[in-house]
Amino acid sequence: MNVPRLNHAMVLETPEQLPDGAGGFVEGWLPLGTLWAEITARTGRETRAAGAFVSRAGFRIVVRGAPFGSPERPRPQQRLRDGQRVFKITAVTERDPDGRYLICHAQEEQVA
Repeated sequence: MNVPRLNHAMVLETPEQLPDGAGGFVEGWLPLGTLWAEITARTGRETRAAGAFVSRAGFRIVVRGAPFGSPERPRPQQRLRDGQRVFKITAVTERDPDGRYLICHAQEEQVA
């Protein structure tokens, strides 16, 4: 197995509820830290949602391993940000039996 090329600095973000000032809440994103990653595009498709075309692409994002429960270990429902690009994490698996690297299966959506 070849060593991944971790050449993208990505910010790991987790959802949090913020007060909206009217007694309710809105969803915000709390940055947890920067992870170096290798990004590989998978499949993509275009769909129509609410009258607009949405481009949806899958990505395989490899990051360094971290133990379960560690704040550096990505989880589903979190996201990785690379500048203006946002990748929603759908699943996380170990890349190798020793857990040195993790694979984040992620989706990126863009309104066309």
